[in-house]
This record gives sequence, C-alpha cells and structure tokens, in this order.
Amino acid sequence: MNTVVERSNTIAQRAHALHWQEIGAELNQYGCARLPALLTMHECDALIARYARDEIYRSRVVMERHGFGQGEYKYFSYPLLEIIGELRNAFYPHLAPLANRWNEAMGIEVRYPPAHAQFIARCHAAGQLRPTPLILKYQAGDYNCLHQDLYGEHVFPIQMAILLSDPGRDFSGGEFVMTEQRPRMQSRAEVVPLRKGDAVIFAVNERPVQGTRGFYRVKMRHGVSRLRSGHRYTAGVIFHDAL
Repeated sequence: MNTVVERSNTIAQRAHALHWQEIGAELNQYGCARLPALLTMHECDALIARYARDEIYRSRVVMERHGFGQGEYKYFSYPLLEIIGELRNAFYPHLAPLANRWNEAMGIEVRYPPAHAQFIARCHAAGQLRPTPLILKYQAGDYNCLHQDLYGEHVFPIQMAILLSDPGRDFSGGEFVMTEQRPRMQSRAEVVPLRKGDAVIFAVNERPVQGTRGFYRVKMRHGVSRLRSGHRYTAGVIFHDAL
C-alpha cells in the first residue's frame, strides 16, 4: 500500500528531497532511475479521472493508426494542468546539470539553462510551440513500440513517466521496457518494475558511456510490453515542446 496518500508537501519539495547523487549515478550506469511513490494514490486517481476531459488536451493519438503499437494517448494543451506544470518546473533544474554533463562527455555543444521556463523559451523561439506532456491509456492486448520522443531540434535528453494504475489489481503485464544499443554490440534490455505512483526518469535518445578510450554514445529506446489484462494509465513528462 502507498503510505504517503495523505502527504501534503509540494511537488517541488518532493523533488528537492530526492537523493540526486544516487539518481544521477543510476542514470549514468543504466540510463534510467526509479522514483518510488512520487505521486499519491489520490493524485494518480485524479489524473486518470481527467483523461475524459477533452478540453484540457490538444490532441488524441490512436497508436495503431501510426504503427506506434496499440492503445492511445492525449497531449495536454497550454495552460498545462497544474500538477503537470509543477512536475516540469520542479524536476528540470535537478536534471539540467546532468544533461549538460552528458552533452559535454558526448562532445555536443548545446547547454541547458538552469530554469525550465528559459529552455521552453528556446523551444518556442525555434517554432516548437506545442506542449508534449501526455497521458497514455492501454487495455488488454495493447503495447507501445520501442521509440524516442524527439519532436524537434531542441530536445532535453531526459524525461519522466509516472505509473497511475495499480499493477496486479488494475492490470497485468504492461511492463516499462528500455533498450540500450552500444556500438558493435547486441542490444541490452532493462525492465523497470513500477507500482502505482512510482516514476521512472530515463534517457530520451543518447547517453554517454565510459569506455577504454573515453566516452562513446549509447542509443536508448523505451516502450511498454503487451498488457495481459485490465487497464493501464501513465503520465509522461517531456521537458521540450514539439513543432
């Protein structure tokens, strides 16, 4: 059972209280890190309940029509739902230093400003005006193909997914999966076990890995395995906007 249902501290306070050195070490080593009980059960249920409110979304995507898998998702519109905006604003400042270290290690000149509003201003100046946070909905038989959420020239290299449903009660199957492709090596898979309210922070596209001759780039993709039964909802927090 989630023991923090009555917790009243803000998203920013929760983000600040996390052990960022450990999270950074996991991201460096595996390309992902799990954050247990980031959202309360009440917050998860409230987000699921809002899935039917079409006026807060800019578009709905049926994955099968585009070859993305099976299931559907909706992109939030601006102004973002308060909790979604808070997640973006609260987590970006903790992730930007790591993103800058990754770019430096990979020889990429782009650096990310300290505040999310500054980075979004950069996206908007380049024509990336459409918000990318979303909620995904799966039912039995649905899945999400391995992919990368890029959307334009300006890409923040780390993103977040939060499981809103309760595995074992609301659904079975539907595991969050990542693959890592190193040069001249076979792909490695990582399955991240999540409970209701847990988040996973993970690499969007590439991350650096230390080799014998310095750093090299590893290509990352993520997806969701086939749902065996029930319904599964997930919130996705992407820090760059789309063209």
